[in-house]
Amino acid sequence: MISAGDFRNGMTLEIDGNVCQIIEFQHVKPGKGAAFVRTKIKNVISGGVIEKTFRPTEKFPAARIDRVDMQYLYSDGDLFHFMNVETYDQIALNSETIGDALKFVKENDMCKICSYNGSVFSVEPPLFVELEVTDTEPGFKGDTATGATKPATLETGAVINVPLFVNIGDKLKIDTRTGEYLSRV
Repeated sequence: MISAGDFRNGMTLEIDGNVCQIIEFQHVKPGKGAAFVRTKIKNVISGGVIEKTFRPTEKFPAARIDRVDMQYLYSDGDLFHFMNVETYDQIALNSETIGDALKFVKENDMCKICSYNGSVFSVEPPLFVELEVTDTEPGFKGDTATGATKPATLETGAVINVPLFVNIGDKLKIDTRTGEYLSRV
């Protein structure tokens, strides 16, 4: 059992019979009255996000979420196919389940498939990926105002902002959580 006073971002709990993940939380101590915890929680099955407040002493059971490493194989239309590299079992997930998770993932990359009671609800890409720039405008000498960036299209089709010195063909290290450029490889 996890008390509301111990909430952290990313925790998965069973609240009112639903499996919920904490997106944001804030401990509030008003000048008058008892303290409370203001949260923004996401129902992991339906995808709905609600804001709710709890007393710090309320307790909730932790939800058992299974995270399995799987290899992203390919997509055909609306379905994305993954394979468990240990058992060679394959599953196909629709684009509603995937969301934007595969924006920075190439074929044959490893991902974590998250499920609750056998029902897959999300895909977690690797934290960092290395992708090649397929299209960007050239940076000109002298265009070096502090922190200047330009858009660049990566080999997966995703578009991110990169520094002016990045050229077509460069391999970049990308943070998949924020979609930010980290460095050249």
